[in-house]
Amino acid sequence: MQTAIMVLIVMTIIGLLFGLILAYVDKKFAVEVNPLIELVEDVLPKGQCGGCGYAGCKAYAEAVVLDESVSPNLCVPGKEEVAKAVAELTGKSAGDVEAKVAHVRCLGDLSNTVKKYDYKGIKDCTAANLLQGGPKACEYGCLGFGTCVKHCPFDALTMGSKGLPIVDTFKCTGCGSCTIVCPKSVIQLRPLGSKVQVNCNSKDKGAQVRKSCKVGCIGCGLCMKNCSYGAIKLENNLAVVDHHICIEKCSEATCLAKCPTGAIKKITSAMDLQEQSKEEAAANS
Repeated sequence: MQTAIMVLIVMTIIGLLFGLILAYVDKKFAVEVNPLIELVEDVLPKGQCGGCGYAGCKAYAEAVVLDESVSPNLCVPGKEEVAKAVAELTGKSAGDVEAKVAHVRCLGDLSNTVKKYDYKGIKDCTAANLLQGGPKACEYGCLGFGTCVKHCPFDALTMGSKGLPIVDTFKCTGCGSCTIVCPKSVIQLRPLGSKVQVNCNSKDKGAQVRKSCKVGCIGCGLCMKNCSYGAIKLENNLAVVDHHICIEKCSEATCLAKCPTGAIKKITSAMDLQEQSKEEAAANS
């Protein structure tokens, strides 16, 4: 009985001793946290998307508070509102924030493209891409397994019935998470006010494009020749739109009329589609 009591006393003393040592070490080596970091983190959208270039919202909050060279407008999902809040908290100048949304540069759905083989593997674009670049004959097209959809932190992407991702421009924050995970670099960010878009990512010459896809850009240059403002150029056999020139100068998209495959199209925003749905519903009521 006495032995048990002595063991208990010794263990209690040892526990207290270690507790005092740990308390001393904690106080001695404690790192003081700047309270401003938590305030900045609180105004961020918490998407943890990495669009700012840092590993999550907390990492960006630490950087923008502690490093004078880090801009307060790097939170893409937060847009101008968050940029102003972070600038006010840190005493920095926010500058302009350009709103962007994701754009899927491919119309090659199941009915328009040629397949090289039947893929039976994991339903993941990265995995499929490891096997001869995927099942589609076009080496640059969307593989259609929805890896971008799974990685969108704001649920702004859904898979359409024809095997291509669809962007909800109301939900899309332009964080760029989808652009990072796409093994074909099919998705890019475009300014929110863009008027036309090239729905193709192929760098192949026209003859090869026609063999693999009915709606791909064949690099004919007709859209470029019909643009009055020089907003379209051919790069690696692909028409590329300078959206800023297009937004600032163009009032009528003359580039669309001559495209033989329909690869370049006028952008219909989510708001336009919503208004169209309302009109149709009212007409049918």
